[in-house]
Amino acid sequence: MDTAYTDSLNRLIEEFGRLPGIGPKTAERLAFHILKAEQDEALALAAAITDVKTRIMRCRQCFNLAEEELCGICRDARRDTSVICVVEQPKDIIALEKTGECKWLYHVLGGHIAPLEGIEPDDLTIDRLAARIRAGGVKEVVMATNPNMAGDGTALYICSLIKTLGVKITRLARGLPTGTTLEYASGRILSDAIIGRQQLD
Repeated sequence: MDTAYTDSLNRLIEEFGRLPGIGPKTAERLAFHILKAEQDEALALAAAITDVKTRIMRCRQCFNLAEEELCGICRDARRDTSVICVVEQPKDIIALEKTGECKWLYHVLGGHIAPLEGIEPDDLTIDRLAARIRAGGVKEVVMATNPNMAGDGTALYICSLIKTLGVKITRLARGLPTGTTLEYASGRILSDAIIGRQQLD
């Protein structure tokens, strides 16, 4: 803590420093930017942070981010409700939606199976996915877990659970480099992977 600064400024620098990828110098610059900003601008930032923490919840159906019981995608009547795309995190939906190729619904697992990290199948929303399929109307499940060892293992586990439920199971095509994450894949690569998705045995 720098004694040249006030307690509140030191606290703000410390809080910015907790953010990922923010070092001490950047935290200091951000704090001074807030200090110099117009009061309305600074308070708008504070209000936006408050809203994110108090208004955002998980969609009752797909577990995407939402501010109502159902997210905007689940409420969209133009979506093909017979296809569910399974992703690990809400940010993966954002990456896929940017391609403009997706007309389906989603299901967010909340991560991937990782026993060494203490993440077991029961810690994810896999059972809720199976329940959605059993409820009827689903013809295809698109596995869009990340193309790495953990994502592939999770996809295989889910396939073993739902293969008897009478749905077609596909995987995004391997235009996605192995070991990457959807978040960092380009729109063109994701579009090719969506269009060229393959059926899983």
